[in-house]
Amino acid sequence: MVFGYSTNAFTQYGLSESLERIAALGFAGVEIMCDRPHLYPPDYDQASIAEVKNMLNAHHLKVTNLNSFTLFAVGDTYLPSWIEPEADRRQVRIQHTRQCLEIAKTLGCRNISIPPGGPLAGGPRKEAMALFHQGLETVIPLAEELDVKLLVEPEPDLLIERTAEFKEFIKGVHSPQVGINFDIGHFFCAGENPANAMEELFEWLGHVHLEDIGQSRIHHHLIPGDGAIDLAEVFQTMKRLGYTGDITLELYPYANGPEAAGRASLAHIRPLFEAAGMDIS
Repeated sequence: MVFGYSTNAFTQYGLSESLERIAALGFAGVEIMCDRPHLYPPDYDQASIAEVKNMLNAHHLKVTNLNSFTLFAVGDTYLPSWIEPEADRRQVRIQHTRQCLEIAKTLGCRNISIPPGGPLAGGPRKEAMALFHQGLETVIPLAEELDVKLLVEPEPDLLIERTAEFKEFIKGVHSPQVGINFDIGHFFCAGENPANAMEELFEWLGHVHLEDIGQSRIHHHLIPGDGAIDLAEVFQTMKRLGYTGDITLELYPYANGPEAAGRASLAHIRPLFEAAGMDIS
């Protein structure tokens, strides 16, 4: 099990410098943002991706996840989406996902995280879910061929936010390559106990995002220990359930001070990992 740090906290730096800084902090893993200014697929040919792989090896970093959520290069945090009415907009998201799957395979990464579609913007939920399933069906064969998992990440105000919504969604998926990127803070924002949600969704768990959230449950990522989530309970649950996947610290609001945020997070989290008996590198 490897603890990584997402490059989406390092948007003031290019990918090469981000990897260098994350390794210098003492992290053994890195989640790479598949968007500008980092690893946006259209900006990278095979030679460039090979260079990224060499940099990862030089810094002894394992890729814990490819974050294929945002599309700032052509849109924003959520758009283009899986569930937009325009087919050409949905195709942008589909093509981006296919490209990220290919890069994950090249870098030896076992999974990519994807958004569930949204915001809904008042449209019928049933139709939006049908579009999401249809879009996934176009990329699942490639995920199966490459043996890279597609991990849907529930998020506040999107198509899938809560445990029950994910369970309803996954009923319509007929591939073991689709699972969940479990963001601890997102379930807290949705009014759930993350430890309980993790237990209920454990069979689909492929990767974990870690951050804290304030008592208000407003969706704003905080340094672990600065919010109200009982992280010790979550880690104890992970240990009891036998989770062996990777965990990534996701602190994109700290772009003005990602290294200080990373150091503070490590200082708070490492004793909790140890207390839970988790073997983390």
